[in-house]
Amino acid sequence: MAGSERRTPVPAPFAPFEWMIAWRYLRAKRAEGGVSVMTWISLVGITLAVFALVATLAVRSGFRAELVDTILGSNAHVTVYSMGAVNEQTGRLDRTIADYQDMAARLRDIDGVTRVAPLIKGQVMANARERNAGVQVFGIAPEDLATIPRIADPETARGDIGAFEQGIAIGSGVARELNVDLGDRIKLISPNGIKTAFGTTPRINAYEVVYIFSAGRYDIDQVRVYLPFEEAQGFFNREGRADELEVMVTEPERVEAMSDRLLGAAGDRAQVWTWRDASGGYLRALEVEDNVMFIILSILVLIAAMNITSGLIMLVKNKGRDIGILRTMGLTEGAVLRVFFICGAFTGLIGTAAGVALGCVFAIYIDPIFSFVNMMMGGQVWDPSIRGIYYLPAQLQLGDVMSAVTLSLGLSFVVTIFPARRAARMNPVEALRYE
Repeated sequence: MAGSERRTPVPAPFAPFEWMIAWRYLRAKRAEGGVSVMTWISLVGITLAVFALVATLAVRSGFRAELVDTILGSNAHVTVYSMGAVNEQTGRLDRTIADYQDMAARLRDIDGVTRVAPLIKGQVMANARERNAGVQVFGIAPEDLATIPRIADPETARGDIGAFEQGIAIGSGVARELNVDLGDRIKLISPNGIKTAFGTTPRINAYEVVYIFSAGRYDIDQVRVYLPFEEAQGFFNREGRADELEVMVTEPERVEAMSDRLLGAAGDRAQVWTWRDASGGYLRALEVEDNVMFIILSILVLIAAMNITSGLIMLVKNKGRDIGILRTMGLTEGAVLRVFFICGAFTGLIGTAAGVALGCVFAIYIDPIFSFVNMMMGGQVWDPSIRGIYYLPAQLQLGDVMSAVTLSLGLSFVVTIFPARRAARMNPVEALRYE
């Protein structure tokens, strides 16, 4: 049609020819060794940064999961105490629970409560031959002891938990400290023992070790001892009474929502102490540390991503003549920008994928890796007395991996835009003037 103008069709963004040009620029050439070296440095930097981030997040998640599991698997989810009353004979505050059986029955009727166990607690001296250790005694019924996951675990314990009524159950740390094994006898020495006309004399009883458990927590295994409930009542002068009630619930993470119902069932003079009350400060400190570590490693990823900028700036400088020719051939600013954006983004994408793969492999095979490092360092890498648990745990979570991927790709794409825009805005006349 007369007077009509023909319009050149505009190719769609990220057309095949843009990918082809970007790929040619990414390939190493002897004459452009500097660009190739910077590309490899950027790739390795992103890989190592993402690997460190994924590995740290996995260890963080594993450490918290292991810590919470040892808390919930060997301690009460909720402990019910009595506010106590002053004993008229001694003038001291008596916080024992006389009607513990009725109170336990009322607590068991609450929806969500799985177990209620009366406990006797006391600190005594344990003795075996010439060795002594301070221990914390838990008096508990045999059927209740068998329901504590971390204590009644046959894979980590030794002995017969069914024989608990005929002896004593001790932590692996206590057994190591006293140098005793199954079948040996240990003495428990309590200063608040038998009352006589001449005063109170220490109570000393000997018990056979029938069960040795490992709860996975150094501070538990090192001090905890279990006695049958009735035996503990007699040993600590608690006949007909209990010190507290140990309550287990189906959803420990939501235990605060049950506090009011537990208080109502326990009675007016009762108090409750949840596992979050006992360990909440430590968990909050751990969460703060995790957030700070994530920020530090994010900065590390940003520094690694900045290498992409350096490599692209060198690439743009070396390809100035090519950019001028492409622009004179009709390539738009947007097309040039996308070509160099592909160069930088591709480096970030490959580095991120490699870093995630390495991080996942590290998390999956952390046990043999840690064992090898521990062997090379003479077995002094991990001190359970300081860290509480016996090994370095790692737990891969999809959310953590996606956070690392999103952060790395986001930073890689953002830092790529600036040198790509510089290439797109290059004047073709200036680029070809001295060619």
